Amino acid sequence: MDNILDRLDSIEKHILKEIADIEKTPIGAFNIRENGKAIAKNVTANIDIIPKEDKPGIDIIIKPNTKNESVHIPVVLTQSGLKDLVYNDFYIGENSDVIIVAGCGIHNSSCETSEHDGIHSFHLGKNAKVKYIEKHYGEGSKEGKRILNPQTYIYQEEGSSFEMESIQIEGVTSTIRETTAKLAKDTNLIITERIMTHNDQTAKTVFNVELNGENSRVHVASRSIAKDNSYQEFISDVIGNTKCFGHVECDAIIMDNAKVTSVPKIVANNIDASLVHEAVIGKIAGEQVVKLMTLGLTEKEAEEQIINGFLK
Repeated sequence: MDNILDRLDSIEKHILKEIADIEKTPIGAFNIRENGKAIAKNVTANIDIIPKEDKPGIDIIIKPNTKNESVHIPVVLTQSGLKDLVYNDFYIGENSDVIIVAGCGIHNSSCETSEHDGIHSFHLGKNAKVKYIEKHYGEGSKEGKRILNPQTYIYQEEGSSFEMESIQIEGVTSTIRETTAKLAKDTNLIITERIMTHNDQTAKTVFNVELNGENSRVHVASRSIAKDNSYQEFISDVIGNTKCFGHVECDAIIMDNAKVTSVPKIVANNIDASLVHEAVIGKIAGEQVVKLMTLGLTEKEAEEQIINGFLK
């Protein structure tokens, strides 16, 4: 197979590296989307990718017992003023263990608005295991907006495990990130979110999780940094309908004139539902900055070190 990156320009290559760590043709199954169209696709004996006929998007079908395979489905937007909408459905067979890498990068150097809305649904069979990595990135030299609105739906059958890593640390003007999950018996859901906003950017995160099966578990950890005049809002709604465990934590650093809101909601509909929500919002501790400055760093360098460590 030839190197698909040879067909792309330097901007497109840079974006793929940022959102999916792709520097050459990925190993395994992949579907690369550019400016509203699929430009490269590969399937394997165990993973099929089928274009939808009724709307934009693909079905990714992973056979039962598939192990140690991956799927890359990055999206690149470089056409100014484009609004891209895509529906991707993942069907993960029983006893599978796979990695799925998604994400979207927008380059917009115009005064128009570029937007990508990705709607992803994951259907995990019994005892299936998925690690899902989603990165969002924006860049551009002018005032054109870069908007990303991902929606993620997770349906877990008995014994399945889903780990989601969601990252947005640069260049996105506005985002609404919605995740909805329904968990059956003996399932485990882990979500880790990292966000940084600056200038006048806005970011809203919404988590809705239903713990429907006995011994189902969810852990949501959100870490964010709001700079300049940006605004962030974190909303979580965890419902325990049986013997289950849920833990949601939101840690935010606020700087300059930024604003952060955290809205927790936990609902226990069963005496054996154990649900916890923690939220901490505050500025960088002055003693941390002073300590690093004694090691030779400037105040700005010290803050950057703290921020980098916080978002890891």
